[in-house]
Amino acid sequence: MVNSYTVNTLKFHEERCINCKRCTQVCPHGVFAEGTTRAELSRPAACMECGACALNCQAQAIEVRSGVGCAWAMISAALKGKNMD
Repeated sequence: MVNSYTVNTLKFHEERCINCKRCTQVCPHGVFAEGTTRAELSRPAACMECGACALNCQAQAIEVRSGVGCAWAMISAALKGKNMD
């Protein structure tokens, strides 16, 4: 079984990054940081796989399979009225 708190589906193709800074603006957990020539993947383990970064990346430098990790677990638990613990 995969531990969704330490493993995620986030993939960053830094060679495609055009430094638009959208990922740093939309990520709720600060996974990306502003770099001088491209974004930097600074906190990959903090990714909750919401998909906001990938949806807003015009260069398609970010891939993430939303609906499988922490964000989905939290939403699913809330809908079912269960505690995350």
